[in-house]
Amino acid sequence: MVAPRKAPLQTRISSPLPGELPVALTLERGVARPLQAQLADTLRAAALSGALPAGLTLPGSRTLAAELGVTRGVVANAYAELVADGTLEATVGRGTRVSAGAAQASSAGGGAPGWFVTPPAAPVDGPDRAAGIHFRVGVATTATLDTRAWRQAWAAAARATVSGDYGDPAGEPEVRAALAAFVARSRGLSAPPERVLVTAGSLQALNLILRLLPPQSGVLFEATGYRAARQAILDAGHVPVPLEQDADGPVVSADTPPARLAYMTPSHGFPLGGRMSVPRRLALLEWAARHDALIVEDDYDSEFRYGASPLPTLAGLDPQGNRVLYLGTLSKVLTPGVRTGFLIGPPALMPALVRARTLLDSGHPLPVQHALLHLLRTGEVDRHIRRTRRWHAGVRAVLTRVLEPLAPLATLGGIEAGLHVCLFLSPPLDARDVAAELSRRGVFVSTLDTYTFAGRVPNALLLGYGGLTMHAAETGARAIARVVAGQ
Repeated sequence: MVAPRKAPLQTRISSPLPGELPVALTLERGVARPLQAQLADTLRAAALSGALPAGLTLPGSRTLAAELGVTRGVVANAYAELVADGTLEATVGRGTRVSAGAAQASSAGGGAPGWFVTPPAAPVDGPDRAAGIHFRVGVATTATLDTRAWRQAWAAAARATVSGDYGDPAGEPEVRAALAAFVARSRGLSAPPERVLVTAGSLQALNLILRLLPPQSGVLFEATGYRAARQAILDAGHVPVPLEQDADGPVVSADTPPARLAYMTPSHGFPLGGRMSVPRRLALLEWAARHDALIVEDDYDSEFRYGASPLPTLAGLDPQGNRVLYLGTLSKVLTPGVRTGFLIGPPALMPALVRARTLLDSGHPLPVQHALLHLLRTGEVDRHIRRTRRWHAGVRAVLTRVLEPLAPLATLGGIEAGLHVCLFLSPPLDARDVAAELSRRGVFVSTLDTYTFAGRVPNALLLGYGGLTMHAAETGARAIARVVAGQ
């Protein structure tokens, strides 16, 4: 009878331990370093790097030994070494776990490559932390949202066929058609769906446009303007060229320097609140034609007008339809949480813009598009705008009633439209001092220091009211009035 041959020992032992450990363990036989030391080295490195998170329970010594094909003593001795140096902790009845402080030394000693330059903080306001009344710009109310219609929209999205592909990077054709119809109704701007690109908000749309420009292009920009847009211009390697502003908006004349692009907020200048007059709009279009430039028209909150007649869009005034890229958003209309906007561009630029979106993230999430399509097709977006316009009109009326009597000490500006106003202060009042005193009283406002990039900083308080109720707005406005009056 021939005795069975024993299988030779493997020279390399590897076990990913699926369902047990998030790292693969590899041991080498036939090398000088003992197996228990190799196992201890591997587990220690994984714990120090954070690959084995603090509190993770390791497999029992018998289980791990069976997985690795080694004796139980190899695992037990490795565990004992790691418990002794503090990498692991063993408790009777609870097993062996990764110690809470195991990864601290590794994380504290990490650093960026030597060539990396830390960028400045993004110029956006974070969530409200302090208790009180926050006159914050860039937020919208959800108090007017029809929750039944909202849930129906997401239920409709859930019933849609689940695609195994990314979808059209320009946006689903039905969504682009619905957005084209929406902007035609709301702004009188006629454009075929082929000229519509669905975006993740206006800021992403601007970033896509900036990718089309030659390096270090000049970009006309409102001297007191949108901080995040200016930072996007800088981060893209371009040069903002500030334009002075007056009551009619940015000043455009024969002396306005050439540039590749102009970024404007003509319907409700951000943050000063002025509306760009039609002659000034025509002058800007003439400037663009003269210098072969493009114009970005950021129409971020034009749905909210209060008694003022709508002015024509720059895109609608463009005679050839090849100079203006119109940006719209549903963030102010519905909620910033949907992260959805749209761009209407000249036909010749659309392939390049779709290419840029494809390379950035391959397009907009399909469930979000399906939900918004339901809201647009059923007319809920239009109904919501009407409800929300009435809500904001009530808040605006409260601010006007309380703050207008402060003249001439303080004068409201930009009150005709949008979701924010500026309260311009007369000397000797200083906006920074007033804002500081208000914060001590639990009312938080902004000044225009961080929004002004050239020239004199307007002496004004920036009051966003999109997220306020009438009661909160009145309470905050009365506090402002008392501080302005020196009380």
